[in-house]
This record gives sequence, C-alpha cells and structure tokens, in this order.
Amino acid sequence: MDAAESMAEDQPSPPENVGGLTGREVEILAFERQWWRHAGAKENAIRERFSLSSTRYYQLLNTLLEKPEAMAADPMLVKRLRKTRAARQRKRGARRLGIELS
Repeated sequence: MDAAESMAEDQPSPPENVGGLTGREVEILAFERQWWRHAGAKENAIRERFSLSSTRYYQLLNTLLEKPEAMAADPMLVKRLRKTRAARQRKRGARRLGIELS
C-alpha cells in the first residue's frame, strides 16, 4: 500500500464547502497537515491523491495560502507554510546573488 492509499483510508471525505473554501482546498490543507506521517515521496502522494502534477499542486497551495478563509480555517498551518515559503524564497534569491545562507 502506498502513501496515498493509506491516507485515503484514514480520511473521511471533506465537506464540499467549509468557511468559504472548496472541498479541494480543504483536502489540500488536510494533506499539508499530515502528509509527512505517511511513507513515500510527497510528489507521488500528490499525484495519487489529487491527480495533479506537483507543480500545479504547489501553485494551488500558494494561492490558497493567501486566502483569508484558509487562515481562518487553520491559522497555525497556514502561518507555518507561509514561513517555510518565505524562507525558501529568501534562499533562492540569495543563491541568485551568489550569497550563501544557512
């Protein structure tokens, strides 16, 4: 059994619309909350669970992180993901300038 199958069995179907978020957006937040608990690569789990490429998934996730509804639904998760995203952006920018950040 792969990571996506084990997650699908553990998860009930989310409601279609929660606090202004679509069912898919609620699923994405739920996935980000617990994907690391399951074996396997995250990209494979994304492909299996959402039928999306990892690039498209991250585009949707980044859009979702900017929604006030997402912040209201799970503020700690959204803040953590925003912080991680900002750190990666800083490192990418520094790399382009030839600066080494730790």
